Formats: sequence, structure tokens, C-alpha cells
Amino acid sequence: MHIHILGICGTFMGSLAVLAKELGHHVTGSDANVYPPMSTQLQAQGIELTQGYDPAQLDPAPDLVVIGNALSRGNPAVEYVLNKGLPYVSGPQWLADHVLQGRWVLAVAGTHGKTTTSSMLAWVLEHAGMAPGFLIGGVPQNFAVSARLGDTPFFVVEADEYDSAFFDKRSKFVHYRPRTAILNNLEFDHADIFPDLPAIERQFHHLVRTIPSEGLVIHPTTEPALQRVIEMGCWTPVQTTGVDGQWQARLLSDDGSRFDVLFESVLQGTVEWDMTGQHNVANALATLAAARHVGVVPSMAIDGLSAFKSVKRRMEKVAEVHGITIYDDFAHHPTAIATTLDGLRKHIGDAPLIAVIEPRSNSMKLGAHRDGLPQSVVQADHVVWYAPANLGWDLAATVASSPVPTNVCDSLEAIIAEVKTRVKPGTHVVIMSNGGFGGLHGKLAEALQ
Repeated sequence: MHIHILGICGTFMGSLAVLAKELGHHVTGSDANVYPPMSTQLQAQGIELTQGYDPAQLDPAPDLVVIGNALSRGNPAVEYVLNKGLPYVSGPQWLADHVLQGRWVLAVAGTHGKTTTSSMLAWVLEHAGMAPGFLIGGVPQNFAVSARLGDTPFFVVEADEYDSAFFDKRSKFVHYRPRTAILNNLEFDHADIFPDLPAIERQFHHLVRTIPSEGLVIHPTTEPALQRVIEMGCWTPVQTTGVDGQWQARLLSDDGSRFDVLFESVLQGTVEWDMTGQHNVANALATLAAARHVGVVPSMAIDGLSAFKSVKRRMEKVAEVHGITIYDDFAHHPTAIATTLDGLRKHIGDAPLIAVIEPRSNSMKLGAHRDGLPQSVVQADHVVWYAPANLGWDLAATVASSPVPTNVCDSLEAIIAEVKTRVKPGTHVVIMSNGGFGGLHGKLAEALQ
């Protein structure tokens, strides 16, 4: 079957393409912006990519068009599909029908940490010999591919609360019907889709309604929004993590790189790994609970975590030039920015830390998170903010109240010039964006040479 995917370079749709190819379909796709890591992965898989949405790419007609949620009415390819009566489906629906049917689905939902936790869980099951399938919204370094079918009933999916398609406004995760569900955390996000936090809580409750009574729901004790979701009705056993939870961590190092794991107050073992930050300790506890649910004993899962490598673009060290370290990170919500910088600060001690941040997500462009930005960067020594001409609100006025010395730049060249004047050997520079950021990482490394 010839499947054409509109919006193929999104992390979810790109992963879907990999699975469709593995199922033996002829897969092609197009996107407005074709950029790594997804474009590189797709080309390596022999999937033909087209830049842009010219309807000509749909002639001759494919057998099925999978339409990504970034596309809306008015898009020339979408209009062509509708006018010609071509068969079409949303990505989550296709995944549910062709991949997840009959599998033991382990879903990882939450505002933050979905990609990292899905990667941890897939790796822990792999380490235990369970050869899971997975679909992850990023490229886990333990696998070097963002999706695969797997040889066993187990399938790990990053369960996103974003909508499914222009014709299906339910959250993606409502399609997945997991048996094991991690609910990592829950805050207001996706202001382009949801009017407020209660609207997102309702979608999370739709997910909870689909989990069987023989399944398992895992959530931290520290999230009031998740508590409200569970209180709307839960028909499934629950295990809790974190403070007062059944799964707890006892930190052996401030940066979270070493910690004891306790389940119901009994020591299960010690994790020693390359990850940092309290948020990753929390991700690890949820992973251990989910892995135990499918039969991986905690000691073996802990062993797996100790060999876990992070996901590309999650505090990924991309260059070291004259003693200056450059990291690439996906953080684009004030909470994620704050927890990521906190983990790095605890890891590097007093070394100089510069953050370069692009407010790029749809919620950011709508200004939904701007009040949280000035305080989110307190662990940095200096922050360079990128304010493109089309941002739509006054970034400089917003971050003027930040306790951290700040510059606002309107071009990559200005950012590079600013960073160059501030770095010295021993400085750590973390670049934060949920997009390609114009290849800033490579350009900065080159400029520092």
C-alpha cells in the first residue's frame, strides 16, 4: 500500500512513517520544514520527502493519506485530499488500528518528560530481553531510531495530549488504549488547543476511562491536577511515586546522578547514571513502576537505567570548543526550563552557565507562559533570549524583571556575537528550543573555533 504522510517531519508523524515502512508499505511524505533529526532518520530509512504542500505530490493518488495535526483547512494538500475524496486518517487512529491492536500498550503521558520517560521505559524493557516495540517523539540514543514494531506483545508509546487532526480534536492518547499508563505531571500548556487547565484534565480523564481494571495507572503524589483527574473516577489500580508515594528515591548526590530506589519502604537498589535533575529521578521512578507491571524485577530495571543514554535534544552535549561546552535542549515551557537548568547547575557547580532560549511553541507565541519566564532561568548566570520579528508580544518587557542578567536578540548573528563576548574556558552554554533554531548549535560551535 502507498501511504503518504502530510506533516511527516513532526516527531510523532516521522516515527509513524518508520513503523509503516517496517510493516512493508511504500511510504512518502511532505512537510513545510524538513530538518533533522527527523529528516535524517527518514532519509536513512529510504523514505522520500517533499518540501511543501503542493497537491502535485498526491498525483498519482496514494492508497491512504495520513494527515498530521499541524495541518488545517486551507492547506493546499488538505483541500486536494478532500476535493478528490482520497481516503485519509489521523496519525493516532492509524497507529491504533495497524500497530497497537492486540498489544500490551505502555503509554507515557504528561506535560513534561514524556519523551525521556518513554525512552527510559523502552530501554529498560529492551535491557530485560523483552524486545518491545515503541514510538517516541524523539530519537533515543540507546536505539538510534524513534520507532520500531518490536517482536513481542509489549509496545511503549509517548502519549501526547495534543489534538489528533483538524477533523478529530480529541487528544492523541485517547486512541491508544493502554494497559499500563504513566501520568507524569500536568500543567497548563497548548494554549492554541485548550482554553484552561480543567479542559486538559478532562482529556486526561478520557484516557483514564480507557485503561482496563486489570491495568495500572502510575502518577506522582505531588501533582494536584493529576489528583483531580483520578478523583473524577478511576477503575484501575494506582501506584504512586515521589514524596509519600509507594516508589521513592533517596538522593545520594545533589544532581540526581546517584539515588537509592525504595518500593513500599524496601530498598530495591541504587541507580548510578549519566542523567541529572530531580525531574529525571521522578521519570525513573515511574519507569520502574511500569516495568515491574510487565514483569521486570526492580533490580534488573535499575541495572537497565544505569546504562540509559538520554534522548537526542534532551540536554544533549553537542560540542566542546576550547573548554566551552554546548548543549542542545528541547525545553520550551517555564517549568521544563527551570528543572533542566537546575539539574545542570547541580551537576556543574559554580561553573559559568549561559542559557540561550527561543520561545517557539504555539503556547509561547500566544504568550501563555510569559509570566513564568523571568523566574524560570534563575540558575543561569546570563540569558540570551531570541525575539524574532513575528513573536507577537514584547519579550524584552517580559524578561526585564528577571533576576538574571539578560539580553534580547532578534537574529542568530546577534546571539552568536553576544555569547562570544561572554564565554571563557569552563563555560556551559545550553541552547533551548523545540525547533531547529536555524542550526544555531553548529554555527555557534564554528564561531567559537
